[in-house]
Order: sequence, then structure tokens, then C-alpha cells
Amino acid sequence: MTTRYAGIAWTGTGYRVEVLDGAGRRVTEPRGWGADRVAELIAWLRELGREHPLAAVFDSTNGLLDGPMTAAGLEVYRADPWLLPPRPRFGSVPAHQLAEQARNTPGALARVTAEGGTLTGRADEYFDGVRRSEPIQAALTAAGRCFEHGRRDTPQIALTFDDGPDPVHTRQILRTLDRYGVRATFFCVGHHVAALPDEVRRIVAAGHEIGNHSWSHPFLPDLTPEELREQLDRTGDAVARVTGEAPVWFRPPYGALTPGVLATLEGHPTTMTLWDVDSRDWARPGPERIAATVLEAAGPGSVVLLHEGAGDRGQTVRALPSIIEGLLERGLEPVTVGELSASADRTGTGRRPAAEPH
Repeated sequence: MTTRYAGIAWTGTGYRVEVLDGAGRRVTEPRGWGADRVAELIAWLRELGREHPLAAVFDSTNGLLDGPMTAAGLEVYRADPWLLPPRPRFGSVPAHQLAEQARNTPGALARVTAEGGTLTGRADEYFDGVRRSEPIQAALTAAGRCFEHGRRDTPQIALTFDDGPDPVHTRQILRTLDRYGVRATFFCVGHHVAALPDEVRRIVAAGHEIGNHSWSHPFLPDLTPEELREQLDRTGDAVARVTGEAPVWFRPPYGALTPGVLATLEGHPTTMTLWDVDSRDWARPGPERIAATVLEAAGPGSVVLLHEGAGDRGQTVRALPSIIEGLLERGLEPVTVGELSASADRTGTGRRPAAEPH
């Protein structure tokens, strides 16, 4: 049986999908899905894949679908910018062009794995950008424009959750945080904020902090300065419409940096926020391993990277009670990034984050 190619484009409101067969004919009429209907989109693609092999294709400005799609067993590919026509300032390459690129040059696409995520095949490029950015990042840290960890002599720690809000896992995480009476920071993507504003309101009403995590979770080095600013500003505006206040903190997806990215961020009003403890929950190693990873690495002033959205985060939910209990037993109080930074030693650069595929 011949392979079908599902091009998946993101827009300001959701996703557009176009499916072509090996001869370039439409298999179905193009369809649209809201950002709150990813589970339905995946179920639809899986059903199509029962009849013929199906390859789902998106570009590097879409970092929100690889997790749930690979977890669902779909065959997922990334088409890189040098293969594609120019993008609009806001949005990905159109779905039809993504499907056509996959059909015409399937061997040029990167097969996305659960372990590598959207950065599959680009780890060397990622680490090279991080290395070249270190002097600039150190200067931003010294100037208070970049935050990686708090003071090492203060018994506080920041739990942070990326990629939400999520229609299921956000509420579960909030219930656990409330049970222990601790606060956290949620780095939300604009795509999900616009689709699930009530979940954002729940986060804020519970006393937690909202951060900016871009609109579509792109690989930032692939964006122009204008596209990067658009991602940040639209997300900030979406959060402000829901909560009345734009986020102060911005976390770059994957922690991906280059000198060019930092030059753009330096002129933006948000403060870049990284981490010094990666739970690696995106790899889904099991709740016990997630909790052990955090508790083995965390100490006073740590910023812990966890996830609430863009994939199956059930293991994170199940690991959270053990994480909180272990921190409290050590006398470490979970607080928001804002609270942790208030007493931070901004002269230290901390440790570099590891590659974060989700």
C-alpha cells in the first residue's frame, strides 16, 4: 500500500490538515482543528492510518504535536526550513505545501522520535548555538535579564511546568499543588492559552504564576527576529486578555539559544528564564524515575523543569507528590520564579540546561 502524507500547519486559532496520496491527490477535504482538540485530531489521523500507511508532517515552528503524536504511535516527520518556501510572519508553512514536500522528497525529512522530540537530528546545532551564546547569556544574567537559579543559601526552590495549559493535566497538577499548599510557575504557550482560557484562570486563581513560553513552541533559531517578537508579543497579549497582566518571564522552548536569538530577546521586556534541574519527564521514564531525577539534582535555589502539556504528562502528575514531599522533607519550600528571583544572586550563571526535546 502506498503512503499517505498528512501536512499539519498551525495558525493563530488551531491546526489545518491536508492529506495527499502518493500521486498528489487529496484523500479528504482539508480540515481544521482547534488547539483544544488535539486528541480528536490524533484519533482522526490514526483512523486514516488503518487503511494506508500515514506520515504526519509539520515544520520546525510547531513543537506542540510531536509528543502526543509519537505517544499515539503515529509516524511523525519534520520538514526543515531549507526544504520549504518562506513562512508567513505568524503561522507555519501551509498544510498543502508540507504534504507536497513529504510526498516529493520523503528521504529529506527528519523522522521524529519520542526520545529526540522535535529536535531529532539537530542536537549538534542546538549545542553549538548554546556554546556560542554563553558570553552573551552571562552578560544578560549579570544584568538581571536572565534567570537560571536562585540563591544557594536560601531554602527555596521553584517548580515550573511548561507547554500548557492542558485540558486534563493542568487540573490534576493544580489539585496536587493545593493539597500541599505550594505555589509554582506555569510557562504557557499562546496556542493553548487562546484555546483554553478557563484553565489559565484556574492557575492564577490558585495563586500560581504565569510565564510566556512562545505561541507554537518553535525552534527559535529558525525564526526571524520579527517572527520571534511576534511569538512573544501575541502570547503576552493572550495571557493579558485572560488575566489582566502580561507575563514577566519568558522561557525559550528547548532552552534553544543563539547569539541572534539573544540579541532579539535583549530588546524584549520579558526576562529570560532557564532552569538548572531537568526532570526529563518528557522522555516518560516512569513516575519513580522522574521524582528521583529531581530529588537527586535539586538544592536550594534550584529551578526545576517539568511539563503539563503537549503530550501525555500522566507520569509527571503521578511523580509530583513524591517530588513535593521529598523537597519539603529537606526543608526546601516550593515558590514561584518571581519569589525565588526576589532574593537571587544574579551574578552567578548557573549550569547550562540540557537539551529538552519537549
